[in-house]
Amino acid sequence: MDAHEQLKDDVRSGRIDVDRLVNLVVILQRELQEARRRIEELEKKLGGSGTAKVEEPFSLREEEKRQAARGNTPRPSKKLPPLRRGRLTTADKIAQAERTEQVFPAGVPPEECQLSHTRPVWRLEQGRAVLVTYEVWRGPNSQYGKVPGVLGRSEFGIEIVIAIAYQVYILGLSFDKVCLLLDFFQNLRLRKSQANALMNQLSRHWEREFDGLCILLANSAVVHADETGWSINSVWAFLSEKVRVLFFGVHKDADTLQKILDPATFAGIVISDDAAVYASFTQCQKCWAHLLRKAIKLTLLEPSNTEYRRFADRLLENYREACRIQRDGRLGDQGRARKVAQLDDAILAECGPMWFAELSKLADPDDDYRLLANELMRLMLARQLFTFVTAAPVSTPRGEAKPVAGTNNEAERTLRGAGQARKTGRTSKTPSGARRQTVIVSMLESLRQQLPAFSLSTVVQEVLRWSETGRSCFQRLLKKLKLKPPKASIRDQLLPLPDPASG
Repeated sequence: MDAHEQLKDDVRSGRIDVDRLVNLVVILQRELQEARRRIEELEKKLGGSGTAKVEEPFSLREEEKRQAARGNTPRPSKKLPPLRRGRLTTADKIAQAERTEQVFPAGVPPEECQLSHTRPVWRLEQGRAVLVTYEVWRGPNSQYGKVPGVLGRSEFGIEIVIAIAYQVYILGLSFDKVCLLLDFFQNLRLRKSQANALMNQLSRHWEREFDGLCILLANSAVVHADETGWSINSVWAFLSEKVRVLFFGVHKDADTLQKILDPATFAGIVISDDAAVYASFTQCQKCWAHLLRKAIKLTLLEPSNTEYRRFADRLLENYREACRIQRDGRLGDQGRARKVAQLDDAILAECGPMWFAELSKLADPDDDYRLLANELMRLMLARQLFTFVTAAPVSTPRGEAKPVAGTNNEAERTLRGAGQARKTGRTSKTPSGARRQTVIVSMLESLRQQLPAFSLSTVVQEVLRWSETGRSCFQRLLKKLKLKPPKASIRDQLLPLPDPASG
């Protein structure tokens, strides 16, 4: 017989009275509470898990450092001599070059020039990396020949730099993977540090062009705006018919928006969600996708609620009717205005009873229904629901007429990569990295808007043409619109360079 059965038998036979049994239960409860308290204290010491959390690094190298600090220096082991990892000399690179080209100063006869120096440069030709030696000649007045398609004194062609920038900042690959791809497909061996230095160089080279993008953005007809969280503050996207500007690592507040797109001076249409930061613009189009998703969510939460289903169906039909009116070429401005008035009446009939009732907070999901109806009424009265119907189409740099959208889906898709990078920890961790990504991503996405076909070859051709003519396509557009460069760089205001003295 076990102890449990023995105890029950003693109670039945009267060998243990009730008072003694009660005292025994009280003692056991106290012991149980004390055991639980000790367990909780132990879990707190261990960080809430069965394994203690160690703050210090516990790698072999760090342990050797700790041993050395205690005076216990381990016996050095015999190591093989390290492989040579230093930079090749210019003479070694020239010996490996596949061909040699001569570069003379512009407008100077070759017979009046003398050889100044020889410069090896890696180029991408027919899908593979080629090392080319350029003989740079000097003119009688110290004019020098300029190697085509090379940034500063870099030993890599602009096509390699742009290929790295596209893979890192548009496709979201790491520097390690980009170096492996270049080695595998183009037979170009590039170290991670070299790729990082090339991105710094490209960012500095494009900073002046980025300031021009900000001016073009502020003078656009339509701007899609959206934002999302990032490793440093937030990332903010502004997409217009002219350019695309993305700011990484900035605050998501009215002061930041005022520097980028001032509501007091911007005369175009802002397409956005219903966030309070966008409330000061004169012309707004609120995203119908956000509103419809809220209505659809109600039907999914309460599938048997016929009122929610009818509300979502009517709202979706209103949006579809607005899109049909926008596409109807038979209607003029006055005809579209009359149709929009009818759409406003439909919103009033659907949401007015809830609006005028001025109900207080309800239980979910009825309160979500109340808030959505009130939001629709407020946006309808502010004329921010059907702005896209009466707005004139905008002209893109490629000469296309593009209708104004009723949703902000394009800006949301643009930020999808940044959101995924934030979740997987593949974002910049420093302000200088955010500044560099801001410039490079904005330039590449804006070039996508400018070029009929967006590819490595077309981007390289456009950038080479800038160096030949001395003016980019964005600078030409600024001159055409008679826009002056900014007095103070928005980039420097929002993403200032780190103070060297502080480092």
